[in-house]
Amino acid sequence: MTNVLVEVCIDSVADAIAAQRGGAGRVELCADLVRGGTTPSAGMIAGVRERVRIPVVVLVRPRPGDFLYSADELAVMRRDIEATKALGADGVALGVLRADGCIDVEAVQGLVALARPMSVTFHRAFDLARDPAEALDALLALGIDRLLTSGAAPTALDGIDTIAALVRRAGDALAVMAGGRIGADDAPRLAREGGVREVHVRGAEPVESAMRFRRDGVLFGKSYTPDEYGWSAVREERVREVVRALTGS
Repeated sequence: MTNVLVEVCIDSVADAIAAQRGGAGRVELCADLVRGGTTPSAGMIAGVRERVRIPVVVLVRPRPGDFLYSADELAVMRRDIEATKALGADGVALGVLRADGCIDVEAVQGLVALARPMSVTFHRAFDLARDPAEALDALLALGIDRLLTSGAAPTALDGIDTIAALVRRAGDALAVMAGGRIGADDAPRLAREGGVREVHVRGAEPVESAMRFRRDGVLFGKSYTPDEYGWSAVREERVREVVRALTGS
């Protein structure tokens, strides 16, 4: 399984460096990961691109929530794709659905054309599509390079049978990348039984703030009850555990 690529989901320059040191073959840069990820800032994209040699894929998602976007939101996505390309990213990850749960072929086609020559990943919006086989056929027709999916299940391991079916259906035309709460114990099984050659992991642990003065009771978040003096960050060793599990070294 030495040919299985590990992509790490990151939200900072420090994460990017840790992922590269841990053996990641690619990073996906996001913001607001606690709500599933949104498009990162131009400054963050530039900072990450400057500090790592491995490919950088940037999430293009204008807001949290569903993947049914208005005309204004699609316009924002187009601008973000142009900015991402100008900043030297290697690819984008995006996804757009129609209200009936099908891939919005027209919208995605326009975004893909704008993104080239960068690579294009269709992200886990796929897991909310009505029919996985039908959705995959749409992505194949669109010339998407890569699909990130948990197999329409809560975790990639739960969706391993669907992932395996998608891998068989896609053949060499599209890379199916498993993603969804994957750890070092899960990755080899997904490669072996699911047939994937790419896995998407977080590889993070909680980080404690260095702030000595702290004001309790003042929170900037809302529904998820955050800790303003702690966050999650990629750990080199957590990434390396996945890489070792896949390579046996």
